[in-house]
Amino acid sequence: MALSRLLLLCMVASEVWDAETKPIDFVCNRAARRVLNIVAEMESALSDCNAVMTLSTPVQLPCTELHVASWENKSYQERRGDIIASLRLLIEGVKVMRALSTPGCGTSLLQRLENNINNYLVILTHLQLSGPVETPSLSCVPLRSQSLSTVLLRYNQLISGKLEKFMINMEDRCPHK
Repeated sequence: MALSRLLLLCMVASEVWDAETKPIDFVCNRAARRVLNIVAEMESALSDCNAVMTLSTPVQLPCTELHVASWENKSYQERRGDIIASLRLLIEGVKVMRALSTPGCGTSLLQRLENNINNYLVILTHLQLSGPVETPSLSCVPLRSQSLSTVLLRYNQLISGKLEKFMINMEDRCPHK
């Protein structure tokens, strides 16, 4: 009986902690970043939705190229702005595609993608950074694709490339460091 109460207390405490997490907690927790990247799950779900492999209109792809020398010369604000601009570009395309899609497997997959992109946008826009606020801007001329697998590939490259590099650069702000 006492053990079950202790387990219940631990579960409640963990839920309360999760409800009060801050964007810096995301920066400081690599495991949380890995869990939020659901691209592999979406690619697996995509194989079950063969009909939606090709989208009816092209989606603009995020800027994923990372030139290390120029990236290192950017401020944290500029890096965040680059990633936010790419995520916003992608989420707008996904919203249009979802609106044009007929209900079914493809629509639910696009909704999951939109929700996941939005989660990253919320974290990045609420991340406290010092210095002047930069207007988000793209670091490339976006390409377009009608292939949902290509969209997922480029999204994964953005998350595991630029976003992860940005998070690693920010880890010096973690309380345990």
